[in-house]
Amino acid sequence: MKIAFVGKGGSGKTTLSSLFIRHLAANEAHVIAVDADINQHLGAALGLDEAEAAALPALGAHLPLIKDYLRGSNPRIASADTMIKTTPPGEGSRLLRVVEDNPVYDACARTVRLDDGDIRLMATGPFTESDLGVSCYHSKVGAVELCLNHLVDGPEEYVVVDMTAGSDSFASGMFTRFDMTFLVAEPTLKGVSVYRQYKEYARDFGVALKVVGNKVQGPDDTAFLREEVGDDLLVTVGHSNWVRAMEKGRPPRFELLEADNRMALQSLQNAAEDSYAARDWERYTRQMVHFHLKNAENWGNARTGADLAAQVDPSFMLGEHIPVAQPG
Repeated sequence: MKIAFVGKGGSGKTTLSSLFIRHLAANEAHVIAVDADINQHLGAALGLDEAEAAALPALGAHLPLIKDYLRGSNPRIASADTMIKTTPPGEGSRLLRVVEDNPVYDACARTVRLDDGDIRLMATGPFTESDLGVSCYHSKVGAVELCLNHLVDGPEEYVVVDMTAGSDSFASGMFTRFDMTFLVAEPTLKGVSVYRQYKEYARDFGVALKVVGNKVQGPDDTAFLREEVGDDLLVTVGHSNWVRAMEKGRPPRFELLEADNRMALQSLQNAAEDSYAARDWERYTRQMVHFHLKNAENWGNARTGADLAAQVDPSFMLGEHIPVAQPG
């Protein structure tokens, strides 16, 4: 299942993403973690030192390889150069699985050892000097969207994406790629403002959205969040000595995380599993095609010099029934 963590900058979404990833690993789930935030901190939150985090390969830097691999033998895609971030898979495309080895993971993912198991970590990569003044961050996360469009996941398999802050995710169709979106909100008016934007923008797309109240100090904070977001409030998280030690680079073993916080993380997993059980692959594929056609008309056709609407395979539907492709 695919999980997104979103929220205002400074809300603690990266910290909560990393705790959820550790929780899943402790529960023996298979996990791919993706740092898609402009501020690349997920690696450090998962225990990488500064040098290790800086050495993570950037997905955006491997976009030609990603496109070439995913294109496969799809006859509707003339060349990898005509693929854009929204290009959907079709007959002949190669699909990604959470539990497999392939050239994309070889180039773009690194194994991170946690207390209770290993996970794969991928990162969009930070701005470089050549990006300054000429690129927006959406050019980086396009590689993530392309991978999500070509990824088939199953039970006990998780892709957890730490998204860029605020409502920037709506600059693409990536916000529809998730079974569950956890919006991390502090108990302040600013903290819930992103929730209101997300709720409004996602209203017509069936996006499953739950709020995780963070930095909650007492019943009054919980009551405030409940008043502002209603039944979308799933759990609240307060002060954690474990997290404070982690932020100093000296985390205890994960099993020592406070019991109430462990229970909160289990509530997140339960909500994600319930949402995944209701996944509609037909709608998932239809939304992917919808955003591809919009991007093709608005800029893709002009940029590539091709009719990108022709890339859509009307008989193709993404789903667990599709056989695993062999690298090559």
